[in-house]
Amino acid sequence: MRTLTAIWFGLVIAFLGGCASTPVEDDGRAIDPALLASYELYGQGERVLRPALARAASVSRNTKVDCSKQWELPFAVATAAGSEGEHRIAWKRALGVGDALTVIARTEESPLMLGERIVNVDGDSSSNPLTQLERLGDARETGHPFEVQLDSGKRQRIEPFEVCRGYTRLAPPATPKLQEYHWLMSLHPLELVQAAPTPDEMLWAVLWTQGLSEEGGARMKTYVYAVKVGGTLYQLVTLASGLRAAALAAEQAISLAREKATTALLDYARQQIIEQGKELALQRIRDSLRESAEQLTRNQAMAMLQSSAANRGALSGVGMVAQTVWERADAWAFARLRELGVDPLVSLDLHRKLVERQLAGNAFLLDAERLGALTQVAQAQGLLPALQARLRGQALDEGDFIVAAMPMASQREAFSFQRSDDPAAGRFARGLVEGLLQMPAQGSAR
Repeated sequence: MRTLTAIWFGLVIAFLGGCASTPVEDDGRAIDPALLASYELYGQGERVLRPALARAASVSRNTKVDCSKQWELPFAVATAAGSEGEHRIAWKRALGVGDALTVIARTEESPLMLGERIVNVDGDSSSNPLTQLERLGDARETGHPFEVQLDSGKRQRIEPFEVCRGYTRLAPPATPKLQEYHWLMSLHPLELVQAAPTPDEMLWAVLWTQGLSEEGGARMKTYVYAVKVGGTLYQLVTLASGLRAAALAAEQAISLAREKATTALLDYARQQIIEQGKELALQRIRDSLRESAEQLTRNQAMAMLQSSAANRGALSGVGMVAQTVWERADAWAFARLRELGVDPLVSLDLHRKLVERQLAGNAFLLDAERLGALTQVAQAQGLLPALQARLRGQALDEGDFIVAAMPMASQREAFSFQRSDDPAAGRFARGLVEGLLQMPAQGSAR
């Protein structure tokens, strides 16, 4: 078994593009500022995300919430293993990360500190960081305490914590715009971090991702209809989405589909706004944003609603199915925030930040359909005036705000569990996560 494992990881390393055995050293060379910024954003996002995952754990422990379960760690690690050239330097310069598993984010309860390096996981003596990463994943999935050893020689006991299913992960720095939605794991683009989410807003993102799994899992599974959970690359990415593996898989998975679909969808969305929205719906939304505290222009606000709908409609594979239940994920997360004693309207705060920064390529800038559905949820719980105030930046009178759930690009065709004309092809036709799951499992390389 160990021999087969060694063979498999040789293939994994080849897939990753080669794993350097020499230390990562910053030689001071000039590198692309945008690339470096992506690595810095990734680190910033992880430092907000990890505490939010810990806060969401109390939802899993709530006996009133019947959700499927996964396990998380109280820290996040990164490795430059498999990265090349500027990417290796960016890991080091932005986050101080070399090939060794390095802690880049932690919860308050984590026994590991930022910057500490793991050299041994649960007694495994391998010096290969990818092998260590897989061992870390295996230890996490048991849900039982285990031990890691740091490069200082110190040993620490690690206790995984239980959460509702639906890993929340950030896009790899090498592909910062990647977004992927699946009942087991969703990857969110780094533009979410550009909006500088508060701890409560990141908690909304985590709960929304879990809600997507709970509310849409059955539908997504029916679309896939056959999957074996346990692909080695999937396991690695659940721990370190900055791996080059995710970048390579993403390029193969989505480049063809997005290139073919985006232009047509943007044109379609604009036409839907004009022809199906009509002046009544347009005017109502314009009125709702008329006196925004940040003085958003009407054209900007409407353009962002169009872009949000087009982004949602451009998803392919399992993500295409996932977007049909985004409103349900909104409602699930809204309810969970209230149970945790957090203002559920932080969802609108994050939405406004994304609008102001013109960041629409993500799941958290709400389109008109979702605004309409969320308005109904808020109204049922007596929060409509507060929701109105959040959107407009001032207190409003009851009843003077209506969001029309007009037809948008995400309704361009009837829902189907299977599509014979999916523009993607090959292993990743159903999305990045499915492709990673279908990679040969450990010990069964082919």
